[in-house]
Amino acid sequence: MPLIENGHPVEDRFTRVADDEALPEGVPVLIGVDRFLSEAETLKSRQAPVGIIWPNNRPIGEIEPFLGQLSLIALVFPTFRDGRAYSQARLLRERLGWKGPLRAIGNVLRDQFLLMARSGFDQIEPAKEADAAAVEDALETYTVFYQPTADGRPSLLRQRLGRVAAQE
Repeated sequence: MPLIENGHPVEDRFTRVADDEALPEGVPVLIGVDRFLSEAETLKSRQAPVGIIWPNNRPIGEIEPFLGQLSLIALVFPTFRDGRAYSQARLLRERLGWKGPLRAIGNVLRDQFLLMARSGFDQIEPAKEADAAAVEDALETYTVFYQPTADGRPSLLRQRLGRVAAQE
């Protein structure tokens, strides 16, 4: 599946490695949470970046002690109706201060792209090949927002307050 980063298709430099497979040397890897937690000490000395796949049914606060070891966090959307990963993304960005890449994986559909970006995801792995081509349109559908979010764009209220303050 293609990978979208900040609205543009990119090559995925991370290799997904199953729990029962050996980690390739010198290659950025994306591994499951159980494997990461069981091998966290040995992974500290690894010479290549490590990313983690964090399920949406696990409290995101558990990841905090390991943030310094990670180069990528992938949050899972098991179905389009399950939005817990949106909350996890906001918590990672706003409360835990995660500045690194945050990837949406699983059942990721075109209608969700804009909200994912607004929630703090900068990488999206679409479920369908055709959806990857529509990412630019999806991200540019709306330009004004009422809700503050993790993407750094000010809400309409903040924009209006900024204009009022500038006039005084």
